[in-house]
Amino acid sequence: MIKKIPGETWKPLQFSGWKQLRKKYAVSNHGKVASYTDDIYADGQLLSGSLTTGYRSLNLHRPNNKGTLYIHREIARLFCKKPSPKHQFVIHLNYNKTDNKSSNLKWATLSEVSHHQQKSPAKIAYKKIQANRSSGLKLNTNQVSAIKKTIADPKRKLTYKQLAEKYDVSEMTLYRIKSGENWARVK
Repeated sequence: MIKKIPGETWKPLQFSGWKQLRKKYAVSNHGKVASYTDDIYADGQLLSGSLTTGYRSLNLHRPNNKGTLYIHREIARLFCKKPSPKHQFVIHLNYNKTDNKSSNLKWATLSEVSHHQQKSPAKIAYKKIQANRSSGLKLNTNQVSAIKKTIADPKRKLTYKQLAEKYDVSEMTLYRIKSGENWARVK
């Protein structure tokens, strides 16, 4: 039995194979998911689901379609307006992947997702740890400084491939150093 909460709306989940299941499923704008037989308030049971890469999910074994339903995507599909077909991803505005309230979800484009992730507190903390790391690195600050000078030199004779071989790193590492993605603090 599920209690009625003012302002909470439940909508039934309809997906491939849902009619063959014994129970029906519904999600609320408060980020909850429930199973029920006849009426959500009379015989409904709240479900916590599983965690799949940090996101709440339901693993439903449907005929011919064993798949995972991501709860945040289903709530966004039912409660959040999708601005355009390019908005194919759902982001959590407060960066908490388990907070699935519809007010915390937003449809986003790939570039919006990338921009949003860069502002994540977890990503910022990770970058700070990485910037202060001194062990387990292939390059040191002197080598990176020399690489940056070499790359910036208009009369450079070495190709990226040769430079990568010289320092025993990948060419992609050199491109990341050049763009500032890696070793941005070194001049």
